[in-house]
Amino acid sequence: MKTDFTGQNKTSTYSKGKAGEDKAAQYLCSKGFEIICRNWRTQRGEIDIIALDKDVLVFVEVKTLPGGDADILAQELNYRKQKRIIETAKYFLEKHREYSNRKIRFDVLVIDMPGLDSVYHILDAFSEHL
Repeated sequence: MKTDFTGQNKTSTYSKGKAGEDKAAQYLCSKGFEIICRNWRTQRGEIDIIALDKDVLVFVEVKTLPGGDADILAQELNYRKQKRIIETAKYFLEKHREYSNRKIRFDVLVIDMPGLDSVYHILDAFSEHL
């Protein structure tokens, strides 16, 4: 069984993340979002969920943090991570021109973090820094 540098079982970390993403996708669908794709990957990075919220294209980062807090969430969504998500989103838009005229938004869904709703939705969580 492989472990990551923290000593955690990679399989359980993957399973926890996958379950969190499934919960996030169900939540978005229940709110009327249309899921376009999940786990869209390039060499530049990955976007967990890409969805339409009416006429807005939403790039969603999912963070499953059952033992987390605000400090861990901030570390997980640092400037470098945000920049990677934004660059990946730009690449998605280059490859999928059918969405190029839509407004875009970057949301974060925090899953199972103590003290928050089981799915905590941060609308417009970040944007490109100019």
